[in-house]
Amino acid sequence: MAWVVAPIVGAFACGWLSAPALGAKSGQSPHAAIEQLAKVLVQVENRYVDPVDRDRLLLGAIKGMVAELDPHSEYFPPKEYGEFTSETTGKFGGVGIEVDGRHEYLTVITPIEGGPAEAAGVKPGDEIMMIDALDAKGLSLEKSVRLMRGEPGTKVVLTIRRPNEGNKIYKFPLTRAEIRVPSVSFEALPGGVAWLRIKQFQEKTHDELVDAIGKVKGKLGGKIQGVVLDMRRNPGGLVNQAVEVADEFLDKGVIFSMRGQNGKTLEESRATPGGALVNVPVVVIVDEASASAAELVAGALQDSKRAVVVGVQSFGKGSVQSIFELPGGAGLKLTTARYYTPSGRSIQAQGIEPDVVVEVSRVVDPKTPMQKEKDLANALPAETGKGDAGVADAAPVTTDAGAADSGVPAPFPGRKPDLEKDFQLRMAHQIVTGVLMKKKAP
Repeated sequence: MAWVVAPIVGAFACGWLSAPALGAKSGQSPHAAIEQLAKVLVQVENRYVDPVDRDRLLLGAIKGMVAELDPHSEYFPPKEYGEFTSETTGKFGGVGIEVDGRHEYLTVITPIEGGPAEAAGVKPGDEIMMIDALDAKGLSLEKSVRLMRGEPGTKVVLTIRRPNEGNKIYKFPLTRAEIRVPSVSFEALPGGVAWLRIKQFQEKTHDELVDAIGKVKGKLGGKIQGVVLDMRRNPGGLVNQAVEVADEFLDKGVIFSMRGQNGKTLEESRATPGGALVNVPVVVIVDEASASAAELVAGALQDSKRAVVVGVQSFGKGSVQSIFELPGGAGLKLTTARYYTPSGRSIQAQGIEPDVVVEVSRVVDPKTPMQKEKDLANALPAETGKGDAGVADAAPVTTDAGAADSGVPAPFPGRKPDLEKDFQLRMAHQIVTGVLMKKKAP
């Protein structure tokens, strides 16, 4: 998947909801199909050239049935389900790196502070050539995730190629550790502006945001004049946390709605009065990897005229996955609805179009275009003409004149915001401070 980023490795996260197991839908009986499956199983067991493992075959049948639906529905055996649910807590066993999956080899964006990879000397821009003895060329992000994650105390060897040292090869024997990844970063910017970056919507994201607001207020002398909400490379996560975050910027109106089978409205989430940031100018930054719950927040603030959205068109992952716990510790992630912004725009396969288009501060290789939701196999199609509302024409902004693609990821996302090197952030800051200047003018 193009430019899919996860904090070491987590699969490309969806907006999801927990759901209880329900009974079978009434209607046509599935017995005939099940009988056919049983007949095929008997033939395979009796006639296949080598002995087969029945449990493995049936697991493959279940996974294949669910995978046929769309790119985000998935069946998890017990071990995989445990790994999947750990992603929402912000802690897991791994080596501690954030990676870019745009090229044929995963590229390290940054080692996570305090993790095994940082301690061993892994650097931004390193390319992962091998994971243990397995060639990592062309491996999906999801498979790479599972290979690098594991129980704390277990070992994995990463073979790294370092382009900025003449493609020198390094081997890093790493001992996995419990990695704790905060989902919110913050910093005070000039002009009384707070930079709030949400990396992913985890179970404590809203609490972390409230804490970050308090701390950045202290850095700004007790008052936040404006906010840059940075959700670049945010793959989504827990919808309830996205709602609580959006509610800090809104004091009324719809945040999003969900529609299921036959367009039936299943849920409409609304803002509540109050909120820590309802009275300050806001600029939101999104990019090609901003997806799902991140798109919900951006769309809500854009439609409610609470924020100017800056960056490039987002990923377009506008479907809802419900989680069903199954007997024996297994789990099912199933697409059950589509998301809509307050004005009725469908996010699916369309994404959020920024009000001001600002490319990254480097030349993007046209040979490796950014893959989006609509490019995925079996992706749910976009809906047009069903209440979708258009957005104002986006105003393009050119990139830095001397920018060049060195093959190393652009400065974002660093641990600290860099107005000098991060062109999108610089433009967002200029917009929010420009609004502030207009407010102060007599």
